[in-house]
Amino acid sequence: MGRIRVLVVDDHRIFAEALAAALSAEPDVEVGAAGSAAAAERALERAAVEGRAFDVVLIDADLGAEGAPSGPRKAVRPATDPSDPARRRPAVVVPPPRRPAAPPTGVGGHSADPLRPDPQRTDQLRTDQLRPVAPPPDGITLLGRVRRSHPGLRAIVLATADDPHRAARALHAGATGWVAKESSLARLLAVVRGVLRDETHLPPALLTGVIRELTTARRDRTESERLVDTLTPREKQILRCMVAGLGRQAVAERLYLSPHTVRTHMQNVLGKLGVHSTLAAVAVARRAGVSPAESAAPAAPPSVASGTGT
Repeated sequence: MGRIRVLVVDDHRIFAEALAAALSAEPDVEVGAAGSAAAAERALERAAVEGRAFDVVLIDADLGAEGAPSGPRKAVRPATDPSDPARRRPAVVVPPPRRPAAPPTGVGGHSADPLRPDPQRTDQLRTDQLRPVAPPPDGITLLGRVRRSHPGLRAIVLATADDPHRAARALHAGATGWVAKESSLARLLAVVRGVLRDETHLPPALLTGVIRELTTARRDRTESERLVDTLTPREKQILRCMVAGLGRQAVAERLYLSPHTVRTHMQNVLGKLGVHSTLAAVAVARRAGVSPAESAAPAAPPSVASGTGT
């Protein structure tokens, strides 16, 4: 085996530089360092273009977790002096005269019922609620991105604490090693050389917890897949639109169906998945690996001979 090129990614500069220097003392190890996710991705891309791709990346599990500003907050000065007599006296507020508002009009000039919810606004609210929320950025998030961009790269997580849930998440993202920061340099080098032999290295204390996490995740995924398989092709199409955050009206326009038909399909989807809300249905779909409907142009409308959509 030739020289091993290692990239250390940690936003604690002293730790990153000290670790890089220690690893560089090995005759067959060449080390680079990056202090942020953006810098790491640039270094990996540049090295790949230059034909000197990194073999292993060491990523701090808590990368960027302390990036929020922690300085003292500025005191808010009151608009008026508390000792001002005018501040102590309650102000008399005279409300302006109210004018009778014109009754809202609905379709065709009829008065709209103020107690009836606006279907367009309801669909918009549901769409906003269903938009995917990005997980908090950390080293494991970066790990998943660089493994997708550089499939041949081995990734090792450097952690301050053993956490089975995060370790399982790291393995799912593509990590092949988990090393505590308090470990010896010899231990870290053993893991680096091991992952290059396609080995997976976990601390013994983590093994039972990680297996339990992976088993639970797989069981949940299997059950979710079973439920999704009970749906008809049209219901699966509706479910993908729900995962994409589309409301009833948007689904109807996309699939050239009536809103009533879409509502019926959505109710059937909830019933077959055994849930009582759209959000719960989306959660089941995501566990089953259902991808959201693409944002491309909708399919062509059905021909006249085919009748109405189902």
